[in-house]
Amino acid sequence: MELSVINIKGEDTGKKISLSEDIFGVEPNEHAIYLDVKQYLANQRQGTHKAKERAEVSYSTRKIKRQKGTGGARAGSIKSPVFVGGGRIFGPRPRDYGFKLNKKVKTLARKSAFAVKANANSISVLEAFTFDAPKTKSYLNVLNALSLVGTKTLLILPANDANVYLSGRNVPKAKITTADMVNTYDLMNADRLLISEPALSVLETLLNK
Repeated sequence: MELSVINIKGEDTGKKISLSEDIFGVEPNEHAIYLDVKQYLANQRQGTHKAKERAEVSYSTRKIKRQKGTGGARAGSIKSPVFVGGGRIFGPRPRDYGFKLNKKVKTLARKSAFAVKANANSISVLEAFTFDAPKTKSYLNVLNALSLVGTKTLLILPANDANVYLSGRNVPKAKITTADMVNTYDLMNADRLLISEPALSVLETLLNK
């Protein structure tokens, strides 16, 4: 697949670049994408939920009424879950929701996500750029030039660039990451991928090990 390289003003630079068939041309594996996204979302969960069970409620342990003769059901403790303020039956406990996923599956998932976007013509290759200083207006000018303001975008850089990252950090629906930190969730969540030209070689090195 061949794409034109554009600059941050939205102009065609006249250069063409071929996307790696080993990444952008693979047959998308939907199940691998599902597993990787599921793992990403599971890892975002804090898992700090907790409810007191019968043994943890701070109440008296005395028998609240006599066993027989009251006309009602027997009751031995105010901690019983049937009473207001009693312990929760099988309440939630702190836990880790994360699970293991093989590296090859994660790699396949990312390749599949790139292939899905390539098939949908949702990828733009940008000429390498940077900003002199972090200014949100500078990043908004780039999105304006590309007619992408208000669109979910993911910009992939070859390495961390503080000025570019800080410029786009507060822009709604815009996310900036690096080639070594890109994940399947962000790829699938974005409506448009903006890939810096130097980032393509980094992606090829990382995903074709």
